[in-house]
Amino acid sequence: MKKEIFLKTQYITLGQFLKIAGIIDSGGQAKWFLQENKVLVNGEPDARRGRKLRAEDKVTVPNAGTFFMRSKQQEK
Repeated sequence: MKKEIFLKTQYITLGQFLKIAGIIDSGGQAKWFLQENKVLVNGEPDARRGRKLRAEDKVTVPNAGTFFMRSKQQEK
């Protein structure tokens, strides 16, 4: 399933994204989740919870779907 996440700031971290998207319940779960699951950022595996996600980035999470980062200005 494809979903859009609208950014209110210039970027969010991968850990913040996981919480915003409802994949994890708290930021403390991010490290564990990324160690146990293969998350793709723009088609490349990435397990850094501090990875900065910016507008136009694509994040694929197993069993959750594909998410597209959008800037607040693109929202209509």
